[in-house]
Amino acid sequence: MTPEQVKLVQESFAKVAPISEQASALFYDRLFAIAPKVKSMFPADMTEQRRKLMATVAGLGNLESILPAASSLAKRHVSYGAKAEHYPVVGAALLWTLEKGLGDGWTPAVADAWTAAYGTLSGFMITEAYGRPQAAE
Repeated sequence: MTPEQVKLVQESFAKVAPISEQASALFYDRLFAIAPKVKSMFPADMTEQRRKLMATVAGLGNLESILPAASSLAKRHVSYGAKAEHYPVVGAALLWTLEKGLGDGWTPAVADAWTAAYGTLSGFMITEAYGRPQAAE
């Protein structure tokens, strides 16, 4: 990611943070709508899961700080039944959520920055979990 992309991710997330509860609910609603089979991988009470999501998304502006936790998370995801092909679906739900949450603030540059951030993180997590890099957006 370029320094400008990092800045765009950080600035745009600052606009989403105040509505983090709504944004995380919107994300999971979207994820379960486009990939209903993954719902069984999640707990019935999503409160803590939504909090963790927003903490991870907040870290996308400083990837180096979250890589150790992301490595552990990726390996845990395997035990939940997550597969490499789930990462692009999660990315699509995340980008859709950010687009809805940011409204007019979702510019092509912001979209590119978030796509790069998620692609970097998901590629790292896939490699950590499965030992091979694969494309994810």
